[in-house]
Amino acid sequence: VQLQASGGGLVQAGGSLRLSCAASERTFSRHAFGWYRQAPGKEREFVAAISWSGGATHYADAVKGRFTISRDSAKSTVYLEMNSLKPEDTAVYYCASEGSPLLPGSMVVTTLKEYDYWGQGTLVTVSS
Repeated sequence: VQLQASGGGLVQAGGSLRLSCAASERTFSRHAFGWYRQAPGKEREFVAAISWSGGATHYADAVKGRFTISRDSAKSTVYLEMNSLKPEDTAVYYCASEGSPLLPGSMVVTTLKEYDYWGQGTLVTVSS
């Protein structure tokens, strides 16, 4: 499974960005996805996750109410809509996927080690 993250850039505080994660069409429908971020000098942290059915989502407290994760099966793409961005949101954002055949459609994956596939990351910089 190949994941291609895009959409990062430089934005002022209070602004918005939409990240995209394009996946291989062959396996997209049965994969749960997540977004993580890593700021300089810090560990990679969980941001948001969506189940393979799309019916369940989960967010880190730091982004709840500002970020929205979604998926488009027709485009084999997962999105992260980021609003009201803050300087502390500055990081490299990574998408990841998990495709265990035992994974229920209603389950989100929030543990980094459970993800099998990772994209290359896209940089988001929020200026104050």
